[in-house]
Amino acid sequence: MIENTALYIHLPFCQSRCSYCSFVSFAGRNADIPAYVDAVEEELSQRARGERLGSIFFGGGTPSLLSPDLLGRIMARIRALFHVEGSAEITLEANPGTVDEDHLRALRKLSVNRLSLGVQSLDDETLVRLGRIHSAAQAIESVQFARKAGFTNVSLDLIYGVPGQPLGRWMDVLKESVRLGPEHLSLYPLTLEGDVPLTRAIQKGELPPTNPDHAAEQYEAAQDYLASEGYVHYEISNWAREGAECRHNMVYWRCMSYLGIGVAAHSYLDGHRFANTNDLDAYLKVFRLGERYRPETDEEITPAIGIWEAIAMGLRLSEGVRFDDMRERFGVDVLSRFGRQIEETVDSGLLEISDDGFRLTRRGRLLGNEVFWRFLPE
Repeated sequence: MIENTALYIHLPFCQSRCSYCSFVSFAGRNADIPAYVDAVEEELSQRARGERLGSIFFGGGTPSLLSPDLLGRIMARIRALFHVEGSAEITLEANPGTVDEDHLRALRKLSVNRLSLGVQSLDDETLVRLGRIHSAAQAIESVQFARKAGFTNVSLDLIYGVPGQPLGRWMDVLKESVRLGPEHLSLYPLTLEGDVPLTRAIQKGELPPTNPDHAAEQYEAAQDYLASEGYVHYEISNWAREGAECRHNMVYWRCMSYLGIGVAAHSYLDGHRFANTNDLDAYLKVFRLGERYRPETDEEITPAIGIWEAIAMGLRLSEGVRFDDMRERFGVDVLSRFGRQIEETVDSGLLEISDDGFRLTRRGRLLGNEVFWRFLPE
Protein backbone atom coordinates (compact mmCIF):
# COMPACT_ATOMS: atom_id res chain seq x y z
CA MET A 1 0.00 0.00 0.00
CA ILE A 2 1.28 3.47 -0.91
CA GLU A 3 0.88 6.02 1.85
CA ASN A 4 -0.12 9.68 1.59
CA THR A 5 -1.28 9.78 -2.00
CA ALA A 6 -3.34 12.67 -3.40
CA LEU A 7 -6.05 11.95 -5.98
CA TYR A 8 -6.94 14.42 -8.71
CA ILE A 9 -10.01 14.00 -10.95
CA HIS A 10 -10.18 16.24 -14.03
CA LEU A 11 -13.69 17.22 -15.11
CA PRO A 12 -13.11 19.27 -18.28
CA PHE A 13 -16.60 20.50 -19.16
CA CYS A 14 -17.50 24.21 -19.25
CA GLN A 15 -20.53 26.28 -20.15
CA SER A 16 -18.27 28.48 -22.28
CA ARG A 17 -14.56 29.13 -22.59
CA CYS A 18 -13.20 32.28 -20.99
CA SER A 19 -11.35 34.73 -23.25
CA TYR A 20 -7.99 34.03 -21.56
CA CYS A 21 -8.29 30.25 -21.13
CA SER A 22 -5.80 27.83 -22.67
CA PHE A 23 -6.55 24.95 -20.30
CA VAL A 24 -7.86 21.60 -21.50
CA SER A 25 -11.59 22.18 -21.26
CA PHE A 26 -14.57 21.69 -23.53
CA ALA A 27 -17.62 23.92 -23.96
CA GLY A 28 -20.84 22.69 -25.54
CA ARG A 29 -20.18 19.03 -24.75
CA ASN A 30 -22.28 18.52 -21.64
CA ALA A 31 -24.05 15.62 -23.36
CA ASP A 32 -20.79 13.67 -22.97
CA ILE A 33 -20.72 14.05 -19.19
CA PRO A 34 -22.46 10.71 -18.36
CA ALA A 35 -20.10 8.77 -20.67
CA TYR A 36 -17.16 10.64 -19.17
CA VAL A 37 -18.19 9.66 -15.66
CA ASP A 38 -18.34 6.03 -16.84
CA ALA A 39 -14.81 6.41 -18.21
CA VAL A 40 -13.49 7.99 -15.01
CA GLU A 41 -14.96 5.18 -12.93
CA GLU A 42 -13.30 2.61 -15.18
CA GLU A 43 -9.93 4.36 -15.16
CA LEU A 44 -10.10 4.49 -11.37
CA SER A 45 -10.78 0.76 -11.29
CA GLN A 46 -7.86 0.03 -13.62
CA ARG A 47 -5.27 2.23 -11.91
CA ALA A 48 -6.14 2.03 -8.20
CA ARG A 49 -3.79 0.06 -5.96
CA GLY A 50 -5.51 0.56 -2.64
CA GLU A 51 -3.69 3.80 -1.89
CA ARG A 52 -4.39 5.75 1.27
CA LEU A 53 -5.77 9.13 0.25
CA GLY A 54 -5.18 12.26 2.28
CA SER A 55 -6.82 14.53 -0.27
CA ILE A 56 -9.13 14.40 -3.29
CA PHE A 57 -9.44 17.30 -5.73
CA PHE A 58 -12.09 17.67 -8.43
CA GLY A 59 -10.70 20.21 -10.89
CA GLY A 60 -11.65 21.44 -14.31
CA GLY A 61 -13.16 22.81 -16.37
CA THR A 62 -16.17 23.42 -14.22
CA PRO A 63 -16.72 20.38 -11.96
CA SER A 64 -19.86 21.99 -10.52
CA LEU A 65 -21.59 21.24 -13.84
CA LEU A 66 -21.81 17.61 -12.71
CA SER A 67 -24.98 16.73 -10.86
CA PRO A 68 -24.56 15.56 -7.27
CA ASP A 69 -25.76 12.12 -8.41
CA LEU A 70 -22.94 11.78 -10.95
CA LEU A 71 -20.37 13.13 -8.53
CA GLY A 72 -21.72 10.70 -5.94
CA ARG A 73 -21.03 7.82 -8.31
CA ILE A 74 -17.40 8.87 -8.61
CA MET A 75 -17.07 9.27 -4.84
CA ALA A 76 -18.59 5.83 -4.27
CA ARG A 77 -16.08 4.27 -6.66
CA ILE A 78 -13.21 6.08 -4.96
CA ARG A 79 -14.27 4.82 -1.55
CA ALA A 80 -14.58 1.28 -2.87
CA LEU A 81 -11.05 1.32 -4.34
CA PHE A 82 -9.02 3.44 -1.93
CA HIS A 83 -8.69 4.01 1.78
CA VAL A 84 -9.95 7.58 2.22
CA GLU A 85 -8.69 9.10 5.45
CA GLY A 86 -11.45 10.27 7.76
CA SER A 87 -9.84 13.71 7.83
CA ALA A 88 -9.22 13.83 4.07
CA GLU A 89 -9.47 17.21 2.39
CA ILE A 90 -11.98 16.89 -0.47
CA THR A 91 -12.07 19.91 -2.77
CA LEU A 92 -14.38 20.75 -5.64
CA GLU A 93 -13.87 23.67 -8.00
CA ALA A 94 -17.03 25.58 -8.84
CA ASN A 95 -17.94 28.63 -10.86
CA PRO A 96 -20.42 31.23 -9.59
CA GLY A 97 -23.75 30.86 -11.33
CA THR A 98 -23.47 27.06 -11.57
CA VAL A 99 -24.38 26.25 -7.96
CA ASP A 100 -27.14 27.11 -5.53
CA GLU A 101 -27.63 26.30 -1.86
CA ASP A 102 -29.35 22.95 -2.53
CA HIS A 103 -26.58 21.85 -4.89
CA LEU A 104 -23.92 22.74 -2.33
CA ARG A 105 -25.79 20.98 0.47
CA ALA A 106 -25.80 17.85 -1.68
CA LEU A 107 -22.04 18.17 -2.14
CA ARG A 108 -21.53 18.42 1.61
CA LYS A 109 -23.50 15.17 2.01
CA LEU A 110 -20.96 13.58 -0.34
CA SER A 111 -18.19 14.68 2.08
CA VAL A 112 -16.90 17.51 -0.11
CA ASN A 113 -15.50 19.79 2.57
CA ARG A 114 -13.56 22.43 0.64
CA LEU A 115 -15.00 24.65 -2.09
CA SER A 116 -12.77 26.52 -4.53
CA LEU A 117 -14.74 29.25 -6.29
CA GLY A 118 -13.49 30.65 -9.60
CA VAL A 119 -14.49 34.22 -8.82
CA GLN A 120 -11.58 35.83 -10.77
CA SER A 121 -12.93 39.33 -10.06
CA LEU A 122 -15.68 41.19 -8.23
CA ASP A 123 -15.69 43.96 -10.83
CA ASP A 124 -18.30 43.46 -13.56
CA GLU A 125 -16.30 45.29 -16.23
CA THR A 126 -13.28 43.06 -15.58
CA LEU A 127 -15.43 39.93 -15.60
CA VAL A 128 -16.76 40.86 -19.04
CA ARG A 129 -13.22 41.51 -20.27
CA LEU A 130 -12.16 38.07 -19.04
CA GLY A 131 -15.11 36.43 -20.75
CA ARG A 132 -16.63 35.22 -17.50
CA ILE A 133 -20.35 34.47 -17.63
CA HIS A 134 -21.16 35.35 -14.03
CA SER A 135 -21.55 38.74 -12.37
CA ALA A 136 -19.96 40.09 -9.21
CA ALA A 137 -23.34 39.74 -7.48
CA GLN A 138 -23.50 36.05 -8.42
CA ALA A 139 -19.99 35.50 -7.08
CA ILE A 140 -20.93 37.05 -3.73
CA GLU A 141 -24.13 35.02 -3.68
CA SER A 142 -22.17 31.80 -4.29
CA VAL A 143 -20.08 32.43 -1.16
CA GLN A 144 -23.28 33.02 0.79
CA PHE A 145 -24.77 29.79 -0.57
CA ALA A 146 -21.62 27.92 0.49
CA ARG A 147 -21.84 29.20 4.06
CA LYS A 148 -25.53 28.34 4.33
CA ALA A 149 -24.78 24.86 2.99
CA GLY A 150 -22.24 24.29 5.76
CA PHE A 151 -18.88 24.91 4.05
CA THR A 152 -16.31 26.16 6.54
CA ASN A 153 -13.39 26.05 4.10
CA VAL A 154 -13.89 28.29 1.06
CA SER A 155 -11.19 29.43 -1.34
CA LEU A 156 -11.51 32.24 -3.90
CA ASP A 157 -9.49 32.47 -7.12
CA LEU A 158 -8.69 35.99 -8.33
CA ILE A 159 -6.80 37.27 -11.39
CA TYR A 160 -4.58 40.37 -11.34
CA GLY A 161 -2.67 42.15 -14.09
CA VAL A 162 -5.77 42.47 -16.30
CA PRO A 163 -5.24 45.05 -19.09
CA GLY A 164 -6.92 48.33 -18.28
CA GLN A 165 -7.55 47.53 -14.61
CA PRO A 166 -5.94 50.22 -12.42
CA LEU A 167 -4.36 49.45 -9.07
CA GLY A 168 -7.19 51.06 -7.14
CA ARG A 169 -9.84 48.91 -8.78
CA TRP A 170 -7.79 45.76 -8.17
CA MET A 171 -7.48 46.65 -4.51
CA ASP A 172 -11.22 47.27 -4.28
CA VAL A 173 -11.77 43.74 -5.63
CA LEU A 174 -9.31 42.28 -3.15
CA LYS A 175 -10.81 44.11 -0.18
CA GLU A 176 -14.34 43.08 -1.14
CA SER A 177 -13.12 39.50 -1.45
CA VAL A 178 -11.62 39.59 2.04
CA ARG A 179 -14.88 40.99 3.43
CA LEU A 180 -16.52 37.76 2.24
CA GLY A 181 -14.36 35.94 4.80
CA PRO A 182 -12.70 33.21 2.70
CA GLU A 183 -10.33 30.86 4.47
CA HIS A 184 -8.08 30.79 1.41
CA LEU A 185 -7.20 33.04 -1.53
CA SER A 186 -5.36 32.14 -4.75
CA LEU A 187 -4.09 35.12 -6.77
CA TYR A 188 -2.83 34.52 -10.30
CA PRO A 189 -1.39 36.93 -12.86
CA LEU A 190 -3.21 37.01 -16.17
CA THR A 191 -1.19 34.74 -18.44
CA LEU A 192 -2.07 34.51 -22.11
CA GLU A 193 -0.94 31.43 -24.02
CA GLY A 194 -1.82 30.52 -27.57
CA ASP A 195 -4.46 32.05 -29.82
CA VAL A 196 -7.07 32.93 -27.20
CA PRO A 197 -9.66 35.74 -27.68
CA LEU A 198 -8.00 38.10 -25.23
CA THR A 199 -4.69 37.81 -27.09
CA ARG A 200 -6.44 38.61 -30.37
CA ALA A 201 -8.13 41.65 -28.81
CA ILE A 202 -4.74 42.97 -27.68
CA GLN A 203 -3.22 42.32 -31.12
CA LYS A 204 -6.04 44.29 -32.74
CA GLY A 205 -5.44 47.21 -30.38
CA GLU A 206 -8.82 46.81 -28.69
CA LEU A 207 -7.09 46.41 -25.33
CA PRO A 208 -3.69 47.51 -24.01
CA PRO A 209 -1.10 44.72 -23.73
CA THR A 210 -0.43 42.98 -20.44
CA ASN A 211 2.17 44.86 -18.40
CA PRO A 212 4.53 42.89 -16.10
CA ASP A 213 5.35 46.01 -14.06
CA HIS A 214 1.65 46.73 -13.63
CA ALA A 215 1.05 43.13 -12.49
CA ALA A 216 4.02 43.27 -10.09
CA GLU A 217 2.63 46.45 -8.51
CA GLN A 218 -0.73 44.76 -7.92
CA TYR A 219 0.95 41.64 -6.52
CA GLU A 220 3.07 43.60 -4.07
CA ALA A 221 0.08 45.63 -2.93
CA ALA A 222 -1.81 42.37 -2.36
CA GLN A 223 1.04 40.98 -0.25
CA ASP A 224 0.96 43.96 2.08
CA TYR A 225 -2.82 44.12 2.35
CA LEU A 226 -3.38 40.40 2.95
CA ALA A 227 -0.65 40.35 5.61
CA SER A 228 -2.46 43.18 7.38
CA GLU A 229 -5.64 41.09 7.30
CA GLY A 230 -3.97 38.07 8.91
CA TYR A 231 -3.56 35.84 5.86
CA VAL A 232 -0.43 33.68 5.73
CA HIS A 233 1.43 33.92 2.42
CA TYR A 234 2.44 30.26 2.33
CA GLU A 235 3.08 29.86 -1.42
CA ILE A 236 3.91 32.31 -4.21
CA SER A 237 0.28 32.56 -5.37
CA ASN A 238 -1.60 31.41 -2.27
CA TRP A 239 -2.68 32.87 1.06
CA ALA A 240 -4.61 31.19 3.88
CA ARG A 241 -5.89 31.64 7.36
CA GLU A 242 -3.77 29.67 9.80
CA GLY A 243 -4.36 25.96 9.21
CA ALA A 244 -6.35 26.44 5.97
CA GLU A 245 -3.48 25.87 3.55
CA CYS A 246 -4.52 23.65 0.63
CA ARG A 247 -3.29 20.21 1.67
CA HIS A 248 -3.79 18.76 -1.81
CA ASN A 249 -1.61 21.35 -3.53
CA MET A 250 1.04 20.98 -0.83
CA VAL A 251 1.51 17.44 -2.16
CA TYR A 252 2.48 18.89 -5.55
CA TRP A 253 4.80 21.51 -4.10
CA ARG A 254 6.53 18.93 -1.91
CA CYS A 255 6.89 16.51 -4.85
CA MET A 256 4.94 13.73 -3.14
CA SER A 257 2.82 11.05 -4.80
CA TYR A 258 -0.38 11.90 -6.64
CA LEU A 259 -2.64 10.06 -9.06
CA GLY A 260 -4.44 11.97 -11.81
CA ILE A 261 -7.57 10.56 -13.44
CA GLY A 262 -9.37 11.85 -16.54
CA VAL A 263 -8.46 13.60 -19.75
CA ALA A 264 -5.28 15.73 -19.46
CA ALA A 265 -4.61 14.55 -15.89
CA HIS A 266 -1.05 14.04 -14.65
CA SER A 267 0.31 11.61 -12.07
CA TYR A 268 3.56 11.34 -10.10
CA LEU A 269 4.10 7.81 -8.83
CA ASP A 270 7.12 5.62 -8.07
CA GLY A 271 9.58 8.02 -9.62
CA HIS A 272 7.60 8.39 -12.85
CA ARG A 273 5.46 11.19 -14.23
CA PHE A 274 2.48 10.12 -16.33
CA ALA A 275 0.24 12.27 -18.53
CA ASN A 276 -3.15 11.34 -19.94
CA THR A 277 -4.24 12.35 -23.42
CA ASN A 278 -5.67 15.85 -23.98
CA ASP A 279 -8.08 14.43 -26.58
CA LEU A 280 -11.52 13.95 -25.05
CA ASP A 281 -12.79 11.78 -27.92
CA ALA A 282 -9.73 9.52 -27.78
CA TYR A 283 -10.11 9.17 -24.02
CA LEU A 284 -13.79 8.23 -24.25
CA LYS A 285 -13.18 5.81 -27.12
CA VAL A 286 -10.80 3.63 -25.08
CA PHE A 287 -13.42 2.94 -22.46
CA ARG A 288 -16.29 2.67 -24.92
CA LEU A 289 -14.37 -0.17 -26.60
CA GLY A 290 -13.65 -1.81 -23.25
CA GLU A 291 -9.89 -1.46 -23.63
CA ARG A 292 -7.31 -0.92 -20.93
CA TYR A 293 -6.29 2.70 -20.63
CA ARG A 294 -2.64 3.65 -20.73
CA PRO A 295 -1.33 7.17 -20.06
CA GLU A 296 -0.03 8.92 -23.17
CA THR A 297 3.41 9.59 -21.70
CA ASP A 298 5.55 7.94 -19.03
CA GLU A 299 8.65 9.89 -17.98
CA GLU A 300 11.13 8.47 -15.52
CA ILE A 301 12.36 11.16 -13.16
CA THR A 302 16.13 10.90 -12.85
CA PRO A 303 17.78 11.77 -9.51
CA ALA A 304 19.12 15.02 -11.02
CA ILE A 305 15.68 16.09 -12.25
CA GLY A 306 14.13 15.02 -8.95
CA ILE A 307 16.54 17.24 -7.03
CA TRP A 308 15.86 20.21 -9.32
CA GLU A 309 12.10 19.78 -9.04
CA ALA A 310 12.30 19.55 -5.25
CA ILE A 311 14.26 22.82 -5.15
CA ALA A 312 12.08 24.66 -7.70
CA MET A 313 8.82 23.54 -6.10
CA GLY A 314 10.14 24.00 -2.57
CA LEU A 315 11.12 27.58 -3.32
CA ARG A 316 7.50 28.31 -4.23
CA LEU A 317 6.68 27.78 -0.55
CA SER A 318 7.39 30.44 2.05
CA GLU A 319 9.17 27.78 4.12
CA GLY A 320 11.61 27.30 1.25
CA VAL A 321 14.07 24.43 0.88
CA ARG A 322 15.40 22.77 4.01
CA PHE A 323 18.89 21.28 4.01
CA ASP A 324 17.93 18.31 6.21
CA ASP A 325 15.01 17.43 3.96
CA MET A 326 17.16 17.38 0.82
CA ARG A 327 19.78 15.29 2.58
CA GLU A 328 17.17 12.81 3.80
CA ARG A 329 15.33 12.50 0.47
CA PHE A 330 18.23 12.59 -1.98
CA GLY A 331 21.40 12.13 0.05
CA VAL A 332 22.64 15.49 -1.26
CA ASP A 333 24.40 18.32 0.55
CA VAL A 334 22.73 21.26 -1.19
CA LEU A 335 25.35 23.79 -0.07
CA SER A 336 28.15 21.68 -1.48
CA ARG A 337 26.44 20.94 -4.79
CA PHE A 338 24.79 24.31 -5.41
CA GLY A 339 26.96 26.70 -3.40
CA ARG A 340 27.74 28.93 -6.39
CA GLN A 341 24.09 29.20 -7.49
CA ILE A 342 22.93 29.97 -3.97
CA GLU A 343 25.64 32.58 -3.44
CA GLU A 344 24.83 34.32 -6.72
CA THR A 345 21.12 34.54 -6.02
CA VAL A 346 21.67 35.65 -2.42
CA ASP A 347 23.98 38.41 -3.70
CA SER A 348 21.33 39.50 -6.21
CA GLY A 349 18.72 39.75 -3.47
CA LEU A 350 16.52 36.91 -4.75
CA LEU A 351 17.31 34.34 -2.04
CA GLU A 352 17.91 34.47 1.69
CA ILE A 353 19.77 31.75 3.53
CA SER A 354 19.65 30.53 7.13
CA ASP A 355 21.15 27.68 9.14
CA ASP A 356 18.19 25.47 8.15
CA GLY A 357 17.84 26.23 4.44
CA PHE A 358 17.06 28.95 1.90
CA ARG A 359 13.98 30.63 0.47
CA LEU A 360 12.90 33.36 -1.92
CA THR A 361 12.99 36.93 -0.74
CA ARG A 362 10.07 39.29 -1.33
CA ARG A 363 11.78 40.40 -4.56
CA GLY A 364 12.52 36.79 -5.43
CA ARG A 365 8.83 35.95 -5.40
CA LEU A 366 8.39 38.34 -8.32
CA LEU A 367 11.33 36.83 -10.20
CA GLY A 368 11.07 33.18 -9.23
CA ASN A 369 11.89 31.87 -12.70
CA GLU A 370 15.18 33.78 -12.55
CA VAL A 371 16.07 31.57 -9.58
CA PHE A 372 14.59 28.21 -10.58
CA TRP A 373 16.54 27.75 -13.82
CA ARG A 374 19.87 28.19 -12.03
CA PHE A 375 19.43 24.81 -10.36
CA LEU A 376 18.69 22.88 -13.56
CA PRO A 377 21.03 19.91 -14.09
CA GLU A 378 23.79 20.67 -16.56
